[in-house]
Amino acid sequence: MEFVLATRNAHKVSELAALLPGHTLRGLPDEVVLPPEIAKDFAGNALIKARAAAEALGVAVIADDSGLCADALGGRPGVRSARYAGEDATDEQNLEKLIREVPVGSVISYVCVIAVVVPGGEEFTVEGRCSGRMAAGRHGTGGFGYDPVFLADGDPQGRTMAELSPEEKGAISHRGRAARALAERLGA
Repeated sequence: MEFVLATRNAHKVSELAALLPGHTLRGLPDEVVLPPEIAKDFAGNALIKARAAAEALGVAVIADDSGLCADALGGRPGVRSARYAGEDATDEQNLEKLIREVPVGSVISYVCVIAVVVPGGEEFTVEGRCSGRMAAGRHGTGGFGYDPVFLADGDPQGRTMAELSPEEKGAISHRGRAARALAERLGA
């Protein structure tokens, strides 16, 4: 099946396409404007984007929303992960704030929800989670966002997400798990 992925991030399109063999993904055309992500949960934000793009384009759309949830912060930053240190915050600023506020060894989780909207048809979401712990400092140069301090429970060597190869990360990450749930739902 062919889908538009509600993003203009080519890296995200190729990453998700690799996790959904047998399906074709293309990025969001420049003329489509997505509404603000104002939902209180990941599923709501993913659906906001998927519905808007499907309505604008009249084709099947996939959209995702993801972020980090820290137990020590009552689940924050959550849906505000990309804006944790402020509306125009960089990944570095968000990471610095998390390091200041979350104790080493605290439980943290990555969450990814993928929404699918088919105009005049089906609409559903799938979720993937990856639990872990806050590292005692930054490690690794791969990945992005909070990856340098995320010690994934699924890695037997105790590395951060930023120390994993893309294939290793895809095998245990929240996005990889959500994509596999989506592939199963789509019958791939």
